[in-house]
Amino acid sequence: MIKQSELILNPDGSVYHLNLRPEHIAHDIIFVGDQNRVEKITQFFENIEFSTQKREFKTQTGTYKGKRITVMSTGIGPDNIDIVINELDALVNIDLKTRLPKEELTSLNIIRIGTSGSLQADIPTDSFVMSKFGLGMDNMLRSYQIDSVSDKNLEEAFIKHTNWDAKKGRPYVTRCSEKLEKLIESERIFKGITATAGGFYAPQGRVLRLALQDADLNSKMDNFEFEDSKITNLEMETAAIYGLSALLGHNALSLNAIIANRALGTFSDDPYKAVDELIAYTLQKIASVK
Repeated sequence: MIKQSELILNPDGSVYHLNLRPEHIAHDIIFVGDQNRVEKITQFFENIEFSTQKREFKTQTGTYKGKRITVMSTGIGPDNIDIVINELDALVNIDLKTRLPKEELTSLNIIRIGTSGSLQADIPTDSFVMSKFGLGMDNMLRSYQIDSVSDKNLEEAFIKHTNWDAKKGRPYVTRCSEKLEKLIESERIFKGITATAGGFYAPQGRVLRLALQDADLNSKMDNFEFEDSKITNLEMETAAIYGLSALLGHNALSLNAIIANRALGTFSDDPYKAVDELIAYTLQKIASVK
């Protein structure tokens, strides 16, 4: 039995941070970072059957073209992803009354929709990027036993290429769900490696008043390549989503609307349009599977 201190429930039986009970979620879930983006997706639903919010975690479940879908905001960073995916898994794979794992496990389909800047000149603004791999530089996943889901060859290549400082912890690499990759892919989608940082400023090479441990890291990342895959973008969630989903048996995929190209110094003329198009594209793909 899982102790109360390990799996904390609210008085109404919902999981502690998300404020959700099992009946509140669908098996197809869309993640967004910003709570204000939840309704940018659910505005296209025929109906919304459930809505709640606790802290930065806003959830709405409804129907789009006959498909039941949950949209949830995760907030920012790998630490929030640790909360969200563990509590979602508890909703479907732990009996919250007996506090025992279920004998028959359920796999959720989790798709993240975000915005990002491209690191590569050949990935233009207003395009879509699919993260084939998540490269975690945040250390969160290292608290788990991850050898069964990590790509050690890609990790080693990245460590060697960047002359990675071991004091920062070992980067980890996990792959997207092949099932969701096949569902979502098209000629419009660019694929690559998404790097996940543990912070917004120095971890992503930004300098305000503090010096960077490695001032050349971003340029090293720009020209890193492994078996025809390059680092396409840099953000704060994807690798954590992939790692925890793989460990727990869920399908996960991360998609980004590219609103800036750092290599060219360009920015989208209409970034909101790019995001709306990615939302419409993703919803249509999800609804196509009955």
